[in-house]
Amino acid sequence: MKKLQNCLYINRDGAYLHKERETLIIDIKIDGKKQKLMQLPIHSIGHIFCFGNIMVSPQVMGFCGENGTGLAFFNQYGRFQARIVGKQSGNVLLRRAQYDITDKQAAVLARDIVAAKIRSSRAVLQRHARNHSNSVEIQKSIDRHRQIIEELPAHNDIEKIRGLEGEAASHYFKVFDQLITNSSNDIRFDGRNRRPPKDPINAMLSFLYAVQGNEISSALQGVGLDPQVGFLHAERPGRDSLAQDLLEEFRAFFIDRLVLTLINRKQVSMKDFETDTLGGVSIKEDTRKAILQAYQQKKQEEIHHPFLNEKIAIGLLPHIQAMLLARYIRGDIEHYPPFYQR
Repeated sequence: MKKLQNCLYINRDGAYLHKERETLIIDIKIDGKKQKLMQLPIHSIGHIFCFGNIMVSPQVMGFCGENGTGLAFFNQYGRFQARIVGKQSGNVLLRRAQYDITDKQAAVLARDIVAAKIRSSRAVLQRHARNHSNSVEIQKSIDRHRQIIEELPAHNDIEKIRGLEGEAASHYFKVFDQLITNSSNDIRFDGRNRRPPKDPINAMLSFLYAVQGNEISSALQGVGLDPQVGFLHAERPGRDSLAQDLLEEFRAFFIDRLVLTLINRKQVSMKDFETDTLGGVSIKEDTRKAILQAYQQKKQEEIHHPFLNEKIAIGLLPHIQAMLLARYIRGDIEHYPPFYQR
């Protein structure tokens, strides 16, 4: 079983990350003087995420590329910008098989992934209905999710599958604001938007989706798959379509529930965000740090994986699903078992 390694999140503008022997050092200039903020062993880090104006030495970039340590850069909104990629790992025959399946069986895999996503979204709504008053709108959304799940097996057209996925997402986010149970919190949700996000909830969702998506890309590369060649998301230059496919399995179960928890526990409020002149909302530096701490803590929690029939840390899910997908593509298992919340 793969070990869940630490992630390093660098969140402070102007920070400089460099390498000294086998340690990583983060420096910052304060009043014109360089000060060391942190020094830690380099081999204990699985991923490094840089947000905003962060400088990284060429030695650190080279080390990450050589050792398969993820190094990714995001802007102040949490939007992915670039990633350091080392040598291609895995067997070229596996990637050839991946491309072949993408051409011949994309609809089958896309349908299974969409079904898993909708099941997890429906489970989030059902959980709210059990624990709180169930509104007519939420029950309608739950019912329509069930109907779409039942409809999916009859469709082999990728565009129809994408259309049903989009409809389910529309019903889900239409009632998402009702999942905010802390009436004293001033954060509300009025629909999904992005690039840039126009409200705090969209800012948090986009931010954490980007972080999780990058971890999935690294997991796919780790088993030798090409993260840019997907089944559900259309291929386009610069997009890791396969990583976005697998991200669908974790959105509701992991990210959406985490964002709702932060809001309902009033760990974030409107004062933790700022709006620019064009209406884009970004997360303040200290708040981004708190969100990432909550994200890391959530990754340590253990769940029962329904296919492996064993307990695993949530943070290992991208690696587990990447491994299962590779096994399916190689022909070791008959079907790819997407993860979903039961």
